[in-house]
Amino acid sequence: MINNRKDIKLKFGSTITSRINNYVLSIIIIGVTALLCAPLANTQSYHVVSFILLFVVSFKATFMGIGPVLVASTVSALVWNFFFIPPHYTFHIDKTEDILMFGMFFIIAMVNGVLTTRVRRQEQLARERELRSNALFQLTKELSKAAGIDEVLVVAKEAIQVYFLAESFFILQDGDNVLLPAGRLQTEKLLSHREYDIADTVFKSAKKAGKYTDVFPSEEYTFYPLAGTRVSPGVVAIRLNSAMKGDKLVFWGIFLTQIANALEREFLGELAQKARFLDESDKLYKTLFNSISHELRIPVATILGSVDTLLSAPHPENIQTALYNEIFTASFRLNRLIENLLNMSRLESGRISTRLDWYDINDLVNKVTEDLNEELKSFNLSVSVPDDMTLVKIDFGLMEQVLYNLLFNSCEYAPASTDINLNVFYEDCELVMQIMDEGPGFPSEALKNVFKKFFRVDGSKTGGLGLGLSIVKGFIEAHKGTITVENRKYGGAKFTIKIPSGNPKIDKIQLEKYEQ
Repeated sequence: MINNRKDIKLKFGSTITSRINNYVLSIIIIGVTALLCAPLANTQSYHVVSFILLFVVSFKATFMGIGPVLVASTVSALVWNFFFIPPHYTFHIDKTEDILMFGMFFIIAMVNGVLTTRVRRQEQLARERELRSNALFQLTKELSKAAGIDEVLVVAKEAIQVYFLAESFFILQDGDNVLLPAGRLQTEKLLSHREYDIADTVFKSAKKAGKYTDVFPSEEYTFYPLAGTRVSPGVVAIRLNSAMKGDKLVFWGIFLTQIANALEREFLGELAQKARFLDESDKLYKTLFNSISHELRIPVATILGSVDTLLSAPHPENIQTALYNEIFTASFRLNRLIENLLNMSRLESGRISTRLDWYDINDLVNKVTEDLNEELKSFNLSVSVPDDMTLVKIDFGLMEQVLYNLLFNSCEYAPASTDINLNVFYEDCELVMQIMDEGPGFPSEALKNVFKKFFRVDGSKTGGLGLGLSIVKGFIEAHKGTITVENRKYGGAKFTIKIPSGNPKIDKIQLEKYEQ
């Protein structure tokens, strides 16, 4: 905020020479001046000495207070009378004009010194006001750039130390109008019971207390309320060496108001953010609860109904087979739901790690299409893999779930008897996979949200929690790859996966397998 703290201390009068030294220095200067003018004592030029002394008094008035200047005026008049006005070494004056000259000298010296001191004082006050105005400007600028309560407190503590030479700490409320037992940035500064009670009294009464006040004056700190326009953030405690008065007290009041307003702004921001977070959490909880309840109820009801039918009475073999298939399908759906929840939990916790190895992509495609054989029967699946397709370095298990989810998603949304295309090729050291269907595609405004958790297109007929595509994205990113989605020109959706995969070499693959 201000780099040269020494200059600030000087400007605010923290290093001014003590009054006693100023009085002594004033007398010494008059003595030295009189000693230098000693050759003029026995001449008719003793009037010149009065002008010299008058000049010295005026000069001292430019850097000394009114007390030392008045002393200098008195001493200079007496010195001029005693050593230079005939008769010498006595305070008696023979000539009337010398008496008048002495009186005028004394009056002029006094008036000149006082006026010069007042001018200097006005100049000093103007400079202090300018410095304080600049200090408030700098404080406002720094507070406006601060993001969060902790940054505001850092700026405020530094400013208080620089401009008031005072140690400070802030006691803020917890959002329910209850003060915390320690300073926000000073966790080691635990308040004593008495200090906490004083801070709580100041917070509730909005009146200062502690040292240099009428309430608890024996305390080490002075406690000031941080008064906001809508909510009071808390209390600030400062350790002062002397009571603040006059302009300094006014300056402190404005200074404290700026800090309180900044804290109130950030405090309300934090409360609003917490409220939004709680609201979003509540909405997420309700969405998740409703979705899971719905998705669990269907397969569980199917299993219970089928088992009850089988147990209630003997049935022909074809009916038993159909019921067993129903149980199997429902169990598979239930297992898939649980796997998606577990996979999402692994992604959120960061426990997903890839176990990369070299694989033939045809093995992956054949495994997934075999698992989805029943679902794909109603579609015209077209698989395109180049004959010279190279080996690719992937985590087979994760990519199996990726391809399974994408093909299953196409089966859920695309109309029966339509085409589903799976194109796989190697390009620019990347494995590229494209899954295309002839379904309804996605609304243009929904494309940016397709891979978000629990997102489902409005009016969607299929069930699910909206986790499949977000899991796909997580698994692809675990491979340091990318996945994009777009609507096809003549209808349907197109997913494009790109995964980095170096060009395999037989000796390199053998070396890696040996090292494992």
